[in-house]
Amino acid sequence: MAPPGLRRIHTDCVERPLSRALRALGALVGAYPWPFLLVPLALTGGLAAGFKYLPRSDVGDLEAMYTPIAAPSKTERSFVLAHFQTDDATFFSPPRLNTEGSFASFIAVARDADSLLTREAFAELLDLDAAFRSIAIGGVTFETLCARTGNATCHSPNPLLSAVQGDPARIEALLPTLTFPVTQGGVFLGPFLGGEKLLSGVGQAPRLRAAKVIRLIYFLQNDLPPRREASRIWLKKAFLKRIPGVLASLKLKFIRVFYMSSVSKEEELEKLRNKVIPLASAAYFLTIVFSIVSCSRMDCVRTKIWVAFFGVMSAGLSVVSSFGLLLFCGVPFVITAANSPFLILGVGVDDMFILVSCWQKTQVKKSVKDRMADTYTEAAVSVTITSLTDVLAFYIGVESTFMSIRSFCLYSGTAFVFCYIYNLTFLGAVLALNGRREESNKHWLTFQKVMATPQDLKGPMYNRCCIGGFIDESTGAEIEHPMNGFFKNYYGPFLMHTWSKLFVVVLYLAYLVSSSFGCGLLKEGISARKLAVDRSYVIPYFDLEEKYFSEYGPRVMVIVTKSIPYWNSSVRADLENCMQSIENLPYVDKDLSESWLRTYETVAKGISSNLDDRSSFIGNLSALFRVQPQFVWDVNVSAMEILGSRFFVQTINITSVEEKKELLNQFRQLAEDCKLPLMVYHPAFIYFDQYNVIIKNTIHSVLTAAGAMLITSLLLIPNPLCSLWVTFAITSVIVGVSGFMAFWNVTLDSISMISLVICIGFSVDFSAHISYAFIASEEPRVNNKAVDAIYRLGYPILQGAVSTIVGLLMLSMSSTYIFRTFFKIMFLVIVFGLVHGLVFIPVFLTFFFWDTVP
Repeated sequence: MAPPGLRRIHTDCVERPLSRALRALGALVGAYPWPFLLVPLALTGGLAAGFKYLPRSDVGDLEAMYTPIAAPSKTERSFVLAHFQTDDATFFSPPRLNTEGSFASFIAVARDADSLLTREAFAELLDLDAAFRSIAIGGVTFETLCARTGNATCHSPNPLLSAVQGDPARIEALLPTLTFPVTQGGVFLGPFLGGEKLLSGVGQAPRLRAAKVIRLIYFLQNDLPPRREASRIWLKKAFLKRIPGVLASLKLKFIRVFYMSSVSKEEELEKLRNKVIPLASAAYFLTIVFSIVSCSRMDCVRTKIWVAFFGVMSAGLSVVSSFGLLLFCGVPFVITAANSPFLILGVGVDDMFILVSCWQKTQVKKSVKDRMADTYTEAAVSVTITSLTDVLAFYIGVESTFMSIRSFCLYSGTAFVFCYIYNLTFLGAVLALNGRREESNKHWLTFQKVMATPQDLKGPMYNRCCIGGFIDESTGAEIEHPMNGFFKNYYGPFLMHTWSKLFVVVLYLAYLVSSSFGCGLLKEGISARKLAVDRSYVIPYFDLEEKYFSEYGPRVMVIVTKSIPYWNSSVRADLENCMQSIENLPYVDKDLSESWLRTYETVAKGISSNLDDRSSFIGNLSALFRVQPQFVWDVNVSAMEILGSRFFVQTINITSVEEKKELLNQFRQLAEDCKLPLMVYHPAFIYFDQYNVIIKNTIHSVLTAAGAMLITSLLLIPNPLCSLWVTFAITSVIVGVSGFMAFWNVTLDSISMISLVICIGFSVDFSAHISYAFIASEEPRVNNKAVDAIYRLGYPILQGAVSTIVGLLMLSMSSTYIFRTFFKIMFLVIVFGLVHGLVFIPVFLTFFFWDTVP
């Protein structure tokens, strides 16, 4: 027997008045259902007009969606854009790109040979080059928009292609003289050749013998908005539209060619959006079918077919209303928010099952008004708990540093608000109207009154289809669904057996150990390849790029951000020390660094210039620019002052997420430790920055949401110990999902992070239903309390879980990583949440509560 003090600990100061208010609402809906039915329909119709703003609110920019909003690299980029100007129409240099740039790129792979450095292969490469340059739209060709190294010369797509000067046989003549990675004239071949084979020489650079892969990169002008837009349009409407036909017409025998462009990522995101509507339509159809089947009864009066249909419709109305409202308000729409309808569908139907289950337990002979009041008293608090926790979980996610998460959480959280309101109004009205039909003993399809007792003069088919309205005379309620009897008479007692409890404890320990082990295997990061549709033309390109061009990574800018006295020898020494510390990193090849200051010191010796004199230092920079014209873009000179300058270091062997994160952090740390004001930057750092925040952001969101769930549970579940068990379920499910993500090859990124936030709300759903039913049960013994809770809510919880999986099932068949990943994690969330709600929590509750009878 529980100690008296413990039995008096209740926190029903919120739950009790809420229950009374919801009972009054149920009675009102039962008495006047039509306003509650029509107002949500009218509201949804009005808010649906917001969809006309979808094109304006749609965020199709990969960077905006999947990189941290306040990433340090974005601040660094703003500095570079402000202090280092470029002119793509007169002098273009790829390492000096402040952004990714506009480009079209090909990767050519030798079909049967070991090398592309043959006249046959280069003949086809030259044909490819000519065909590419002939692509036009409205008279605009690549030559019109190309980035130029001179007023009339387009930047070369590949140094070797330029070196053969249109004669493919020249490559075989040049081959004996080619070294790698730097060849004659200081040309860096690292970004252009892959699968190379080298001949080592004593005291000299390795000589290039063969290369399996070659890359051509055609840059277009991108520095000014009009040029950038013109290049984007040409790439999208000319290059990507025509290039498949061009490649087919070439009939290449010696090379296989794969392509992509700077607008390919944008195009892939558009493909994702186009796949949402058919998936959502199929998901709603499957859910309607499942709901109707699971709510159907052999009784033609008591069957809840119409309630099931309109329950799915209620979820759809909530999605339309929430999306329309937010689009009206100009809230950015990110493709990840397209997952929301599938989620709302499952949750909305889950609440419908709870309402139907509670309705079936009410006294049939009572008025519809009283039955609705009893239904809301029994179900609405439980539905309120789960809805509130879901809404809180999503709105807490709005503070994320990723736009993809913010958008998804805001759209989903608002949809949950509408879903809750519509379930208590629109769906409640449908339930009340269906109750009036049952009260009049009318057929569900014909709405004609039928007999309530079998007719001996009629056949069995007539009695089965046209006779209904049966009740359980012993209870005065509807005849119990067979599944409810299964949970009450078989599953519940079996679970409460001592040996069953012992098995559950062992099973939970095994679950916890395996999940914890999986958490240690979880990897971070998302690549552009994962955002492409399966069988997309960009996937083989990305695969080849990763396989053959990962040896040489980003060419990083090392920037002096303030004006310093370069003519002071000690300052130059400090700067050289900082550069050497960066060059000594294991991820840097110091032989490939580029420094205007080192070159200037050599030039100064040749012209006998005194670099320790300010006037001489500034005045003779023109001599440096004559020798190396590209350095004019690296030294920001104003009058007698250098406002900023930059150097370049070449990174190597950056392949894994861990290496990218370590490189970025080491670069920034060394820049911070330098005595001089240094900064490092490369356009790729904007994507690297996600690795530094994804884990921290996930933990912060999970802990904040879990705390909010605990407070909510304490307020609405009238027992603090039971609320702690709900919090335990949250933590346990999150650990399980995180661990099994690794076993299912799902990485921790902004997409999976969304689902971990969802874990919090969904893990509350199942455990809160059971916990609330356990506390509300009037059974004196804890085992009987657990059986009663399982009996009351076991089948609705099972229905809700299966309906959610059915709603999400179409995502598993998607051809996109985003939707498949969402399905995988939500499947884990639902399965683990269901197991906790129907297996672990009922057993564990019996360990921490006592019988209330001697």
